[in-house]
Amino acid sequence: MTSNVCARLTRGVLRVLASRNVTPVTRPLASCWIHLRCVQHTRVMRYERGVLRNFSSSSQPSTDVSYEQLKKLLVSRSVVVIDVREPWELREYGNIPGSINVPLAQVNGALQLSPEEFKEKYGGNMPLQSQSIVFSCLAGIRSKTALETAVSLGYTNVLNYPGGWKDWAEHEIIQTKE
Repeated sequence: MTSNVCARLTRGVLRVLASRNVTPVTRPLASCWIHLRCVQHTRVMRYERGVLRNFSSSSQPSTDVSYEQLKKLLVSRSVVVIDVREPWELREYGNIPGSINVPLAQVNGALQLSPEEFKEKYGGNMPLQSQSIVFSCLAGIRSKTALETAVSLGYTNVLNYPGGWKDWAEHEIIQTKE
C-alpha cells in the first residue's frame, strides 16, 4: 500500500472513529496501522489493514473488585456502593447492606446533581469525584456501564463488582452456613 493511500485510509478511519468517541494513540503511516483508545470504554484497539482488533493493555489497572475486597472496603467504610438495578429487583432479591440504589438509566443525571438533591432523591450521600465508588448490579453487566458513565463524568476512583448481587448472595449464604 502506498503512503498516499495509507494516509487517506488513516484519515477516513480517524474521521469515522472520532464520531464514535475514539481517539488515536499512535498512527505510523509507513506500516499502515493505527493504535486507538476508545475514550468511553477505555479499551485499546489496533486498526490494521482494514481490520479493527481489540487487545488488552497490561498498563491499565483492573477496575474489578472481588467479594472479599468489597467486604473489606465496606468494613473500613472507605467506599460508596451504588446498586444500579431497578427498585423492584432490590425488593425481590435483596441488596448489599449500605448500598445506594441508583437505577442505571439515572446514573448520569444522579452523578451531576447537587449533594443535597442526591441525598433527597437516593437516600445516601453523594460520592465525591475522588471518592471510591463500587458499582453493582445483578451480574456485572449494568454496573460496568455505570462505571464507564462515572469515568466520563470525571470520577477517578471507580470500581465494578462483576459478580453483582448473585455473587454476593452466594457468598453470604455460604458464610451463614459455616
